[in-house]
Amino acid sequence: MIDLKDPNLIGPLVGVLVLVAVMGLRLARANTARPLKLEYLWIMPAVLLAMTGLLIWQMPPQGLEWLWLAVAFAIGGAIGWQRGRMMAISIDPETHALSQTQSRAAVLFLLAIVAVRFGLREVLTGEASALHLSLAFVTDVFVVFAVGLLGVTRLEMFIRARRLLTEARAAKVVS
Repeated sequence: MIDLKDPNLIGPLVGVLVLVAVMGLRLARANTARPLKLEYLWIMPAVLLAMTGLLIWQMPPQGLEWLWLAVAFAIGGAIGWQRGRMMAISIDPETHALSQTQSRAAVLFLLAIVAVRFGLREVLTGEASALHLSLAFVTDVFVVFAVGLLGVTRLEMFIRARRLLTEARAAKVVS
């Protein structure tokens, strides 16, 4: 029986409820075109990178932990590239206005990533002392993974959108 008065249960329960609400909204808005502004794609990765830098600066990794952070970033980046490819980008041939459409597959892909992250976090934080890991380092790994995921998603979208914009402008000049 779940005891809703258990203080250890309230945090994870609220997290799950917020996740369900956010993913429900994202699924409802999937397949809806939204404007894509190339000049703003760098802002979120830059903010996340700055916050990650501050987090790591407070408790710097030691020795091989730097390697694990690089691996987490690389894995996050590889998954982020795939996620970025799932975003449909279109361009109006007359106005050259870019728009993006997030597919349901991209939302479900993100949901799977979050589910795996929650599972791994529970295992790693529960077994951190047995694995000789600090909780700060486990947190750093997940944060660096997220920066790789979100940053590279935006990078892939930027590269593709810029190419589409260049092709549309060239086609308009030829016409």
